[in-house]
Amino acid sequence: MRRSSLRSRVLLAALCLALALPVALTPPQRASAEPDTPRTPRLTTSSEALTLTVPAGPGTPGYQLRVTTGQLALVTIRSGATVLATAPAGTGALRFRAAGAWQHATQVTDWNWQDGTLTLSAATTLPGATVKARLTPSADRYRLDWQVGGAVPDRLGLAYDLRSAGHWYGHGETQTPNGGPATDQPWPLDSGQVAHPAFGPASYYMIDPFWYTSSATGVHVDTGHVMDVAINQNEDGLVRLDIDSPGTDPYRSTVFVESTPLAVYRDYVGLMGRPAKSDADYRQFAEPVWNSWAQFYTKVDQARLLDYAQDLHDNGLTGHTLQLDDKWESNYGNMTFDAKAYPDPAAMSRRIHELGFRFGLWVTLWINLDSDQYRYAADHGYLLADAADPTRPCQVTWWNGTAGIVDLANPQARAWYKGRLRTLMDAYDVDGLKFDTRFFDERCAPSPGHRPADYQTLGAQLADEYDLQGVGIRVHWNEAAHQAGFVTRQLDKGTGWNSLRASVTQNLAISTIGYPFVATDMIGGSSGQPAPTKQVLVRWAQSAALMPLMYASTSPVDTVDVTTGKKVVYDEETITLYRAAISRHARLAPYIWDQVQRTLETGDPIMRPLFFDFPEDPQAYTIADEWMLGPAVLAAPQLGDAAVRDVHLPPGRWYDVARRQEVSGGRTVRSYPTPLGVSPVFVRIGAEGAEEVRKALDGT
Repeated sequence: MRRSSLRSRVLLAALCLALALPVALTPPQRASAEPDTPRTPRLTTSSEALTLTVPAGPGTPGYQLRVTTGQLALVTIRSGATVLATAPAGTGALRFRAAGAWQHATQVTDWNWQDGTLTLSAATTLPGATVKARLTPSADRYRLDWQVGGAVPDRLGLAYDLRSAGHWYGHGETQTPNGGPATDQPWPLDSGQVAHPAFGPASYYMIDPFWYTSSATGVHVDTGHVMDVAINQNEDGLVRLDIDSPGTDPYRSTVFVESTPLAVYRDYVGLMGRPAKSDADYRQFAEPVWNSWAQFYTKVDQARLLDYAQDLHDNGLTGHTLQLDDKWESNYGNMTFDAKAYPDPAAMSRRIHELGFRFGLWVTLWINLDSDQYRYAADHGYLLADAADPTRPCQVTWWNGTAGIVDLANPQARAWYKGRLRTLMDAYDVDGLKFDTRFFDERCAPSPGHRPADYQTLGAQLADEYDLQGVGIRVHWNEAAHQAGFVTRQLDKGTGWNSLRASVTQNLAISTIGYPFVATDMIGGSSGQPAPTKQVLVRWAQSAALMPLMYASTSPVDTVDVTTGKKVVYDEETITLYRAAISRHARLAPYIWDQVQRTLETGDPIMRPLFFDFPEDPQAYTIADEWMLGPAVLAAPQLGDAAVRDVHLPPGRWYDVARRQEVSGGRTVRSYPTPLGVSPVFVRIGAEGAEEVRKALDGT
């Protein structure tokens, strides 16, 4: 049904109010349509608002969406309570930037409810500019699509009142004023500040444009453009989700409305797809991978690498793979070993295999200008073109110099790159690869017919042809990344306690935006900081032992402090406790592998926040140092330099592994003792797999 002007709508609403009856608005063809069903969305109107009502159905709670008309705002209501609301009038719900200034929609001037879609027109704070929006409700979500007419904006934005939805989660790795993501990953997001201005599909950050809340709502922004995301920036109490908007592209988003945050997560995974397989095999879940980066950085050579492998082997520090990271090439992009540093790479590979490890190499699609392959690739059109001048190759500066990037959208370039990889792997018996750097850069132009976001798919397809050795790859944002089943490794962390804590909350963030096979950054951290202390290294290993995978580098035997160049030797207790963490993880491996199979069936994360399993427990929503590993294991490792910690146990019966006794939940255990050899873990009695995992953790 259509109302041609605001005046006629107001008159109709006033008449209905006088009769004390709501107005039920139905499409014009309703007389010949099927009778109403209990789950049919309907629209009612008043002098102040239009209200869409979606009744509850099987597995869905039902909700209302109230659209105020005097000042356009969107309020989502479930069971009579607000669970999500847009920003107040001063900021505006639907925002856009034109001529260098921010504007927003104001009064609704027209609307139309037909075929299950509510179409709105609204005036704006910019004279002559209007906003047209479409709201399409369904059982557990509604679509919001809108765009600006009468002006050419360069950015479109959606803004929410932060507190209207409780606590906020999602996003992935965050940029924050306090060092995120290396040392700060707020959990929940509103407990800190997020200021992420280059949030986009080509980013090296593991991110998705998806956020969910403790009120069991969620927001997904469907865009291939770069976003500027701000959550409580400068403590302004807002969530601002702005996108670059070239041309007339509309703003497309979906708002999920469910009964629990886990249900919202499942809705999002249903949209993007769950992993079709696990890229990592059983052994990669059961044992750590050892990577040379934090141990040596770029000061690595054949002798050092073999000494590293020998020390690990001799001290019983098992692992499935030894990876040689950055700085083995003669020049970046050559794919040939530096002859001085690696006089006999084939012999080095043989020795690593003899010690029981697989052998892996770090690789990149970025070819430095001083590489002997750069000119060849440029002359054959194998490199991405420059965005400003497509007649020349794009040149990008990174941490190892200036480079061009192989264009994966070019079939010839892709075949050339893969052929060189195969030659390298065959020559030196390389078992797998660690792909690093990005597959695209915004300074470059995508191949004709492709978008920047397509390079995430192209990168995922390339990487999926190789064994990634349990360190995975950093692709995100689209269906291909979700469905590939890659292990996700974090951005580099520091070597202090704050980075250890950030590694935990970052895993929770990544795993709950649809990437369930997570590992922290290398145990002990890196980022060019002083070598980790004994306590940080041991606690990090203990924490990682209770996660899906262990990604290791700093040897508990000895390492090099990159800031001084001096050797750091750890004591025998460090080796013993690190070895015990590896052993605990190995004992958990059958249970973890069962969770991998469950994830392939459901998409549910393996490592997840307490409130996914205990949504009725209010304390669970703000706990940042505990997690569930599948349905049966609660991990509460010590993440600080202290001898005790508080442990929150959700309702139920629990088995305390350290004390070997059953305890009641629904309470917080104060000052639980955590000497360096104790990493608290609890088994949820009666949960699936609980008895097996209890025996495994008891060592019986």
